[in-house]
Amino acid sequence: MNRGYYTAAQAMINQQRILDAISNNVSNVNTAGYRADEIVTNTFQEELYLVTNRTETSGTYYQTYVDSSSTSLEQGSFEYTGSRYDIAIYGNLYFNIRHENGNVYQTRNGQFELDNEGYLILGRSGRVQGQNGDIYLGSHDFVIKENGQIVTDDGVIDSLMLTYIPETADVDKFGENLYTYLGGEQLPENESYAVIQGAFEKSNVDSVKEMTQAMEAQRMYEANSKILQYFDTINRRAAQEIAQI
Repeated sequence: MNRGYYTAAQAMINQQRILDAISNNVSNVNTAGYRADEIVTNTFQEELYLVTNRTETSGTYYQTYVDSSSTSLEQGSFEYTGSRYDIAIYGNLYFNIRHENGNVYQTRNGQFELDNEGYLILGRSGRVQGQNGDIYLGSHDFVIKENGQIVTDDGVIDSLMLTYIPETADVDKFGENLYTYLGGEQLPENESYAVIQGAFEKSNVDSVKEMTQAMEAQRMYEANSKILQYFDTINRRAAQEIAQI
């Protein structure tokens, strides 16, 4: 009886975590470069319960639990704006941003701008990194080529620092669209990419998929809630019967 009680309770916790992840994804559907989170569940085999004074076991069962969350690195669609400060990347490469805390993070958000000192920045996240460090543009007009080279009237002044992150890699999130990746793989020879100026990458959240999963998780949550209430009723009745003996 207690097995069923705890299994139903664990299932409710699982579905609540899934609903929380879906809510966060939907709220960031319009966040440039956002990557959707997915809850990863796992199973463990409960140890065999020995029946008192008997050598055989009472059987096994499997219970799911939330193991971790993963971030989908699938590429999102592009929105073309024509702005020279909007930069997108086709392929599995990421921009590098030096945060005010001194750490360098990766991102797919290419909605850049200039700060008061003439450096290329990503809002309040920090300065965009080139091969020579912080990218300084001043008041110059500029063009970014497909290979990431930054060209002004003075010629090539720098190249975007781009980090290769495989689509199947695990990353740690910092904020909504900054990531930390410690893999350090080199770009494979057969891996193609292109830097596109005048566009930015939107989030990869599929709203229809998220809403469908939300309805399914909500139904599962409600079903397990009813099961939990059922077991609770049985336990209370059993306690009352025992008290009357």
